[in-house]
Amino acid sequence: MLLLAMVLALNGADIGTIGAAAVQLEAGLGIGQAQLGLLATASSGVGVLACVPLGVLADRTNRVRLLVITVAVWAAAMIAGGLAPDYRWLLASRLLLGAGVAAAGPVVVSLTGDFIPPAERATVLGWILTGEIIGAGIGLLVGDEVAAALSWRAAFFLLGGVSAGLAWALWRLLPEPARGGADWPSRQQGGSGQGQQGPGRQAADRAQAAVSTHGIEPVPDRVLREDPNRWSLARAVIYLLSIPTNRVLIVASATGYFFSAGLRTFVVVFAVRHFGISQMALAGPLLVIGVAALAGVALSGRLADRALARGHLGVRILVPAAGYVAAAIFFVPGVWLPSLVAALPLIALGAAALAAANPPLDAARLDIVPGQLWGRAESVRTVLRLVAEAAAPATFGWLADRFGGAAGQADGVGLRDTFLIMLVPLLANGLILVAARRTYPVDVATAAASQRPGTT
Repeated sequence: MLLLAMVLALNGADIGTIGAAAVQLEAGLGIGQAQLGLLATASSGVGVLACVPLGVLADRTNRVRLLVITVAVWAAAMIAGGLAPDYRWLLASRLLLGAGVAAAGPVVVSLTGDFIPPAERATVLGWILTGEIIGAGIGLLVGDEVAAALSWRAAFFLLGGVSAGLAWALWRLLPEPARGGADWPSRQQGGSGQGQQGPGRQAADRAQAAVSTHGIEPVPDRVLREDPNRWSLARAVIYLLSIPTNRVLIVASATGYFFSAGLRTFVVVFAVRHFGISQMALAGPLLVIGVAALAGVALSGRLADRALARGHLGVRILVPAAGYVAAAIFFVPGVWLPSLVAALPLIALGAAALAAANPPLDAARLDIVPGQLWGRAESVRTVLRLVAEAAAPATFGWLADRFGGAAGQADGVGLRDTFLIMLVPLLANGLILVAARRTYPVDVATAAASQRPGTT
């Protein structure tokens, strides 16, 4: 769990470092906010192209080896970025970084599904996803301190060294689990704590048990009758997009990450200009926001799993929906108020609500997709997520330049108005997600039927 969380932390730290060093990058390379946003966009853009092929590899090859290569590429890209003599060199290094970003999501989700029993996945995913929050916080705090005290290059070198160390740790310490998913022990196993492995597992998890209790039947046409590893990529993608709940969850997740990526990229610049505080003084407020986000991501999965154990079937859908709506409500006054003392609690609550949406959402996706397709399913979702993360910094930066002008950039008005506008799709995202509550039980039943003995 710790190693997988550290993998996700790399991506968060990378984007956070770009945001933390924004002032130094703008001054040192002579660039504007739109070009700054493009630096964060570039790696995600390349990741979009590489993600689906790497998702296929995650279903068919040794995932730990693939993850080690990914993190090693990450380290090389960060060190190359630190050596950049100009903006073009730095942008090129971000393109190399995108190849590493692409594999992380599918591999981490696939390994989690095979390490963790279904009924505990939202809880454990909550802990693993804290890596994204901690990584973003480390990128913002450490990157901010290093960039201010030394240079933005030193911040890049530091992150590259950490990435190289993680690649070694993954190679030495992380085992490759059997495919097919961890499960709860069946009655015949006598509660030994080791569930069956493989697609033909018999024990049902809590989501499947709740579906069975309500007498919900699978969709016959979508129950797998053959091994999907024999399918072409196009056929697998068509099947995954034929799952109604999966389509909604993919869009919901991408919308949430769109706002998060824009926020992480420009939060330091916004705080310095809007609240009128120095960059060095941001460590305390950023720590408060980070702790709130950690609490949200760690608690939401645990609460969702407990509610599911009590028979609340739609909880893994309703918790993310409530999180997105609450985040939009808290962020509006938090971004608008000119006083940091008044705004900080609201921004912290918004960050907690936004982070709380992810663990139940990720667990729900594992519930509705047969285990043989987890890698490709996550790669399809990651494509849209990376498109959103690629578009967010450039979009936020472009809008901030348009709304703010020279005067608006100086006092943060352009970024303030941009954040407020981008809260509208975040609010709509939560409301639309509620619709998936109706299709989720049927899709859980269909995924369960696809993994019973004799179905593949």
